[in-house]
Amino acid sequence: MDTKKQKIKLYDTTLRDGMQAEGISFSLEDKIAIARCLDELGIDYIEGGYSASNPKDMEFFSRIRELRLKNAKIVAFGSTRRADSTVSDDASLRAIWECKTAAATLVGKTWDMHVTDVLKCSLDENLKICSESIEYLKAKGVETFFDAEHFYDGYKRNPAYSMKVLQSAAQAGAEGLVLCDTNGGCLPEEIYQITLDVVKEFSGCQIGIHVHNDSDCATANTLAAVRAGANHVQGTINGIGERCGNANLCTLIPNLTFKMGFETLSREKLKTLTEVSRFVFEIANVTPVMNMPYVGESAFAHKAGLHVNALRKNKQTYEHLDPESVGNERRFLISELSGKSNVLAKLEKYHLAKDAELAQKILQRVQELENNGWQFEAADASFELLVSKIMGTYKPSFELVKYHVIAEQRAGNGSVTEATVKLRVGDKIELVVGEGDGPVNALDGALRKSLDKHYPGLKDMHLFDYKVRVVNARAGTAAKVRVIIESRDKNSIWGTVGVSENIIEASWLALVDSVEYKIQKDRKK
Repeated sequence: MDTKKQKIKLYDTTLRDGMQAEGISFSLEDKIAIARCLDELGIDYIEGGYSASNPKDMEFFSRIRELRLKNAKIVAFGSTRRADSTVSDDASLRAIWECKTAAATLVGKTWDMHVTDVLKCSLDENLKICSESIEYLKAKGVETFFDAEHFYDGYKRNPAYSMKVLQSAAQAGAEGLVLCDTNGGCLPEEIYQITLDVVKEFSGCQIGIHVHNDSDCATANTLAAVRAGANHVQGTINGIGERCGNANLCTLIPNLTFKMGFETLSREKLKTLTEVSRFVFEIANVTPVMNMPYVGESAFAHKAGLHVNALRKNKQTYEHLDPESVGNERRFLISELSGKSNVLAKLEKYHLAKDAELAQKILQRVQELENNGWQFEAADASFELLVSKIMGTYKPSFELVKYHVIAEQRAGNGSVTEATVKLRVGDKIELVVGEGDGPVNALDGALRKSLDKHYPGLKDMHLFDYKVRVVNARAGTAAKVRVIIESRDKNSIWGTVGVSENIIEASWLALVDSVEYKIQKDRKK
């Protein structure tokens, strides 16, 4: 089958199914920001929410109409009419129509057990429910998709009836029949064969696939359905969703495009995929999944010296795809497991001298530090500063004279933390006091307050992640701790590290590197 000319319709349900994930709640402004991002990416359909479920979703549909989206159609989601109502007085159908969207998705029962045990109606009545609901929206000019809920489980139990439901939906005018593995328990071979049966039976219809990840097969199941002839794919950014999540569009889209040859997004838009993934994680206030394929920070991170040595000669040796094609980047990790190749690769990235003797010095120093609890995998900025120190090119932007931290607990009034920082900047002494929610916050505030007038670029920088790890737990209260700080400005993100038996000192070391890296970066500009 020649797939290169075939277009796969991309349907995103992050704003509806993704919202059902535990711990995730998008505000109205969050939903609008994500919708604009998805439209810019080139998604064909954006499901905005369950129109009858809450006022926020209804407000979203009202607000989104004011925006001029470039690529996507906004979709209102709802269910077929209730068994005890008519289409004209059904709340869900009425809410969909009030959304005034160009497209809608209706979810209906295709598993006979759900019809008899949940809807509590006859199998024939369910057929009527589905067809009448679709006809109602079609008569109003709404492009309508039918989500065949629990289709695969229903087909395995009663294939004739599940097919009857699809037939009813198709005859009522549904533009697409979307087959759902709602419980997420099917395997790829089942999905492929059942989808193939549907494609053969409904050759003139758009066949979609919507799967959950409860057996960790959502991506494989979706690709199997497409291989069987489905041409409409539903999923969420980063795979967020109910229980174990939905099919992950950040994995599906590159697989469909680069591995299977289908038309999805333009190559330029695909280069923004990593940015979109991280944007949604940020809005959701969820820590990004490091090892997520294609878009994860570790997706193209290499640690073994053997691998890095080969990659420096030919990138295809340990990479299945050019990371730039999805907007990601290649990373060479430095640790006690590294060889000279890792260090040389790092030096190439930072446009520093490629020198085997220098690389050996750096590697030896890294191994010494890591033996004492330091770790540079997530601290590229600290590593770059270390290299410049070993090369003799490092010039500190300021010098510490002293710092002092006081944490005071007041009865009935909570705690107050003050940090006093005294620095030498050139020939001037800066003495500043800062308050914060804790010692690190107070130190950070005092440090940057004392440097702002000397280095204005620091105003664009802020810390957004702080991690503490005990290095040698058996030492008890005398154990060393490793602090990793992530900082960002308008253009980039960087990590720094500090290690000490004293958590405040470890934090200070990481803070200093973070600020120093920002100053040095601005100087290079």
